[in-house]
Amino acid sequence: MNVSRIVIRNLFGITEKELDGTSVELTGKTGAGKTSVIDAIKYALTNKSDRDYVVRNGETEGEIIIETDTGLSINRKSRTTQTDYKSVKQDGNIVPSPEAFLRDIITPLQLQPMEFMRMGKKEQNATILNMIDFPWNMDTIRGWFGEIPADVNYEQNILAVLNDIQAEDGTYFQGRQDVNRDIRAKKSVVEDIKKALPVDYDGSQWEDVNVGELYTKIEKIRASNAKIEKAKRMKEGHDGKIRSFEAERDIALSALNNEITEKGNSLDTQLAALKEKILSLEKEKEGLSTVKADKEKVICSKYKENVAKYEADFSASVEYADKEVQPVDGLLKEAKETEKMKSHINEWRRMLSLKEEIKRLTEKSISYTEKIEKARNLPGEILEKATIPIDGLSVKDGIPLINGLPVSNLSDGEKLDLCIDVAVQNPKGLQIILIDGMEKLSADMRGRLYSKCKEKGLQFISTRTTDSDGLMVVEL
Repeated sequence: MNVSRIVIRNLFGITEKELDGTSVELTGKTGAGKTSVIDAIKYALTNKSDRDYVVRNGETEGEIIIETDTGLSINRKSRTTQTDYKSVKQDGNIVPSPEAFLRDIITPLQLQPMEFMRMGKKEQNATILNMIDFPWNMDTIRGWFGEIPADVNYEQNILAVLNDIQAEDGTYFQGRQDVNRDIRAKKSVVEDIKKALPVDYDGSQWEDVNVGELYTKIEKIRASNAKIEKAKRMKEGHDGKIRSFEAERDIALSALNNEITEKGNSLDTQLAALKEKILSLEKEKEGLSTVKADKEKVICSKYKENVAKYEADFSASVEYADKEVQPVDGLLKEAKETEKMKSHINEWRRMLSLKEEIKRLTEKSISYTEKIEKARNLPGEILEKATIPIDGLSVKDGIPLINGLPVSNLSDGEKLDLCIDVAVQNPKGLQIILIDGMEKLSADMRGRLYSKCKEKGLQFISTRTTDSDGLMVVEL
């Protein structure tokens, strides 16, 4: 789409100016109106101006008309006393959403191509990458990675997005580092646990062993041994114990006899001295035989009780008397060893749990690596399928290269060529470039830029400050 006619009336410092579809260089002194032509065209295409006053001083209305060889007509009027007017028509028919339509047929760099030269490296790279035509959406990302990676600016072009996804400060790279750090820490803990465990320790051999049962068995043997030892002692001292009981009996009887004898003698003395109490004392004396008999019965009963109890204990232990005491040292050693082994089970279980966690984390780390590699390999696949608008353009690690070199390494001439390539990103759009301030370039560079535009079939309107009076229009 080429411009066939431009008419400017009362805009900025221009009274009236008309241009056809040829490429021209506007020359003259500062204030001659060169930049006003450029600004008027920008105003027509964008409805924007950096100037405070759009309408020429002293007028109430300014107008610009742009017509193309495809039947497109743009008419924009700025008014000081009325609402501004715009009309965008195609073959006489009103174009719906005119401002959006205009944004689609022109790029900002077409109106200021030299701005690309002034951009920072990062902005230049993003501008070039945005030119690569590869349709994608969030479902594309989800299809590649099974999710939408976090902390990525999805307003960028797809190659910049993929570069962010695989970058060292990206979620996947950082996630993999965190996971690998966790794996190393857990492996270190596993090694520490293994060192603390007995050699070739397998906790499953000890989990079901009941130490309590072992100690119960030991206590039963100990109780049996105690009975055996008691029976042996009782067997060895049986006769002596019986003699001891007999001695206790005889001593008690002798003591009782002496007590009664002494008591009788005392009572005889008292009877002799106290005749008046004879009857009561005689009665008391007569009762002594009964007391003696009762006490003899108690003493004999106690004797029989002691003998019976002892014989009962003796009979109960007879079966153990001839048995041998069983050793428990072996069982004690086994119980202590089992108890020691069981004490490691919790650490052994923790080690197994850590190994499972390490396995899961390793799988996660591998998944991160696969996604990082995916993000690194996809640009190559994309560039094979995408439409590349600039000859010699390739991409490495998210950085656009022109014939293998980054933009910052290009010569001024190569940058100038690239500047034009970048400016005209839409081959179906309006094929015009506006260049203000060509006096800043050398004659050779100006000639190279103009040749590049002609080569691409672009109409250009440029300005160059000279010493000539008035505004000169030079066709090129």
